[in-house]
Amino acid sequence: MSSDLVVLAVLMFAATYPSRALGLLAPGIDRLPRPAIEYLQLVGPAVLAALAAVAVMVRQPEDGPPVFHVGIEWLAVAACLALVWWRRNLLIGLVVAVAIVAIARATGVAALPA
Repeated sequence: MSSDLVVLAVLMFAATYPSRALGLLAPGIDRLPRPAIEYLQLVGPAVLAALAAVAVMVRQPEDGPPVFHVGIEWLAVAACLALVWWRRNLLIGLVVAVAIVAIARATGVAALPA
C-alpha cells in the first residue's frame, strides 16, 4: 500500500465534505429552492461514485494504456446497490461489497489488481 492513497483520501475529503456540510454551515440555505438543495447534497456522492466507477472498471497495466476490466468488483458493486436499494442503508451495502471482494481475493477466486 502506498502513502499516495492517504493524499488521495484527503483530497477526496476536501472535494466532497464542503458540499455535504453546506446545509449546516451556510445560514439561510433553507431559502434555496428544494431542487437546488437536493442537487448540492448529491454532489459529494456523485464525485465519490465517479471515482469508484473508475477504480472498478479500469486497470492501468505497467506497460500499456488503461484497459476495461470486468471482475469480482462488479459483483460487489451490484450487491452493494441492491442492498442499499432494499435496506436503505449504505453501511450494510458497503460492508457486504468489501466482504465479497476480500473473501474472493483471500480464497484466490479473484486476483489483486496489478
